Amino acid sequence: MPQHVVILGGGFGGLYAARALGGKDDVEVTVIDRRNFHLFQPLLYQVATGELSPSDVAFPLRATLSRFRNMRVILGEAIDIDVERRRLTLSDGVLEPYDKLVVSTGARNHYFGNDSWEEYAPGLKSLEEATRIRHRILFAFEAAEREKDAAERSAWLTFIVVGGGPTGVELAGALGEIANDTLRGDFRHIDPAEARILLLDNSDRLLGTYPADLSQEAEKSLIRLGVRTMLGVRVTDVDETGVRIESGHRGSEHLHSHTVLWAAGVTGSTFGKALATRAGVPLERGNRIKVDEHCNIPGNSDIFVIGDLAQQSGPDGKPLPGVAPVAMQQGRYVASRILGKSQGPFHYFNKGSLAVIGRNEAVAWFGKVHLNGPIAWLSWLFIHLMYLVGFQNRIVVFLRWAFNYLTFNRGARLITGDPAPYVANRTAHKFSEHVNS
Repeated sequence: MPQHVVILGGGFGGLYAARALGGKDDVEVTVIDRRNFHLFQPLLYQVATGELSPSDVAFPLRATLSRFRNMRVILGEAIDIDVERRRLTLSDGVLEPYDKLVVSTGARNHYFGNDSWEEYAPGLKSLEEATRIRHRILFAFEAAEREKDAAERSAWLTFIVVGGGPTGVELAGALGEIANDTLRGDFRHIDPAEARILLLDNSDRLLGTYPADLSQEAEKSLIRLGVRTMLGVRVTDVDETGVRIESGHRGSEHLHSHTVLWAAGVTGSTFGKALATRAGVPLERGNRIKVDEHCNIPGNSDIFVIGDLAQQSGPDGKPLPGVAPVAMQQGRYVASRILGKSQGPFHYFNKGSLAVIGRNEAVAWFGKVHLNGPIAWLSWLFIHLMYLVGFQNRIVVFLRWAFNYLTFNRGARLITGDPAPYVANRTAHKFSEHVNS
């Protein structure tokens, strides 16, 4: 009788595990995700900055896996697990049994115990958050165009990105391009190029996991785009007026801004806590679950944890990075283990790291080879196109990038949804003042 494999999460790890198990007669596979699509997160910042549309970076899971007759896809969310009976509890109360379980539920934004900051500083882990950020960015320029008070106009034109990792660097660089190129000539009372873009980080350099020379090149590229970096600063508060920071040489300082974006850290998914509790394993830093060399949780060969939720050490003893290539390789590996084809430990093959800053500006780290500028930028374009799910998505994204490159235009810069409550309240108050004056 075929063994029943349940895969939680349709991200990189889950999708690559499912593909490797697809079409195999000795397994029946159930993929469970609370979204009906696979999201290509490395390009999510381009949705947030209007370069791509949401559909360009997402592809329906059913369409991706429909050719495999041994596979079914369920739209749902696992909230609990019975490890002894080997069954999951979904949010609608349905019990889903398993013989082997692959947990690839990813990570969510981490505010270091200050979850109230999320209202004022959205992170970037989902399509909903990306469109929310896009709204904030574009609305800020619209509000500045109508603002009479110079201080308030300056606050609308001040954009703060918290976090100097790849996501923060890419967001800040895209903001620089929007202000300097995309919106040039679109407004009559403001000059978008006067926008102040601040990139904050608690460490002493950007892209801390990259070599120092590439960090310096990334900072130089950001400066050319008008981005000001503030390193060695710690955010102590975030509200509707901006952020408060502290540093050893600056002391405490308040930065006035109505647009704060969060890229400072992630923590494991909520299901990770349930799994750790039920399986009796401790949570590591960032609420990640420590796994052995076979991607299993301690003492249980039936449960695999991969991707951002897993903490697995490399040959140097350091945890593997929470990046897509790790999840992809882990997904293929656990599928091989389940099929009995692989007996050895998992080895991550690092193909390199890339971060794009702007037009013709990127950094690439391929072992001893360090690249920056146009060559790194072209490498970034090619690799991201290659890993996009769906041939149609690759063609559409390529054409959008080509058009944007030639015209400096971001065609997806649409303001959708209602303003955040504090934005709506401030706008209503200003309108009331105008009517009564």
